[in-house]
Amino acid sequence: MFSHVTVGSNDIAKAKGFYEGLLNPLGLVRHVEYPNAVGYGPAGGRPQLWIGNPLDRKSATVGNGITIGLDAPSRPAVDAAYKAGMAAGGKDEGAPGLRPHYHPNYYGAYLRDLDGNKICIVCHRSA
Repeated sequence: MFSHVTVGSNDIAKAKGFYEGLLNPLGLVRHVEYPNAVGYGPAGGRPQLWIGNPLDRKSATVGNGITIGLDAPSRPAVDAAYKAGMAAGGKDEGAPGLRPHYHPNYYGAYLRDLDGNKICIVCHRSA
C-alpha cells in the first residue's frame, strides 16, 4: 500500500546511528545515503524508510498522533530492536510485550527516536 515513509531528523549522523541498530534485527539495511538523508529497506529491496532533513530547510518536528510501525519477523526481533533503540538514546514509550487489546498475537514495543518521532516495532505472529 505504501511506497515509502519519511521521518524528519535534525541530525542525520545521530539518527543514522539510532536507526542502524534499531533496524538491523528487523532485517532492514541501508540502501542509500546522501548528506541530508539515508534510506533503509529489506535486503535485496529498495529504500522504503527514509530519514532526512526536511526539504523546506526548517527544523524537523514531531507529528502529534503519528507512529511509524515497523514489522518484525519474530518476538525476539522486537526485543532486540527495542533494546538497540534504547541503547542508542531512544526514549521508552512501552516495553516489549503482548497487546491483546489490538489482537491476541500483537507483540509490540514503542519508543521515540532522537528527534522525538514515535516508533512501534511489532510482530503479529503467535510466537
